[in-house]
Amino acid sequence: MRLDLAVARAFSLSRRAAREAVRLGRVDVDGAPVDQPGLPVAPDASIELHGERPARRSVRTRLTVLYEDLDIMVVDKPAGLLTVPTEAREKDTLWTRAIHYLQHRYGGRPYAGIVHRLDKDTSGALVFARNRPALHALQERFRRHAIDREYVALVEGTLPDRGTFDADLVRRPGLRRSVAKPGQEGKRAVTRFQTIERLAGATLVSIRPETGRTHQIRVHFAAAGHPILGDRVYGSETVKPARSLERQLLHARRLGFSHPRTEEPLRVESALPADFTAALSSLRGRSNAPQRREKKAPVQPARMRTNPRNP
Repeated sequence: MRLDLAVARAFSLSRRAAREAVRLGRVDVDGAPVDQPGLPVAPDASIELHGERPARRSVRTRLTVLYEDLDIMVVDKPAGLLTVPTEAREKDTLWTRAIHYLQHRYGGRPYAGIVHRLDKDTSGALVFARNRPALHALQERFRRHAIDREYVALVEGTLPDRGTFDADLVRRPGLRRSVAKPGQEGKRAVTRFQTIERLAGATLVSIRPETGRTHQIRVHFAAAGHPILGDRVYGSETVKPARSLERQLLHARRLGFSHPRTEEPLRVESALPADFTAALSSLRGRSNAPQRREKKAPVQPARMRTNPRNP
């Protein structure tokens, strides 16, 4: 049941009054304030109404929250921001912004458990756990690959309608990764993709990684000859507007998983950021320009296998 409906029934309020009470932070669920009227609550949940409580203050923050409840928080990571501090102890990261947000909103000593990461220049949806049981549950879901993760990317060249990259990855000096050579032992990495739109010199693709190796998507597409536009490490700058991009156009668009407490399915989506949509519009404009028509060969699904164990 939705929280606002439960409040309305429990305290004989109109639905509108119940919704407003929740939004003002005057409702506690199991002892903690909640301000999301649509939050699902269990039938045995303890709900308290504090009508005289001052309205919750708004939080000025550089963090965009896509979904939040007592157990998890899904945020929108901007490109150019680290997920967590490195050995250099950076002060401004997505994690530190999450901590500051929770501290200003709820007070005390907030907890933001790190479930997974996105590369510094990758944007999109990322989930933090707000308590240790939720952290362990979500980490286990990621280990079992019980997370529906969808990325979108603009890649160089023309791809088939769909395909699978199945190629082990090995670590190179620094943070770089590469596809394992024959006889070289690496970590298993599988990436599935589906073409969304073919453009002038590039393709917009939907990507679902089955494994979660560092730089997996970027390395797989680059090894196949289709680097992600703007990727300074694994890509090229041969396709406009790649030469003017400041980062690789890879975006974590959707996260789907069962809630760590209720087991209810949850799906959160992050909209494409401005730099991604601008590049997409530019490529669409070039695609619509008058061009000489050429006969194209039929496009077949692709599967890349480069490992000795995967002949």
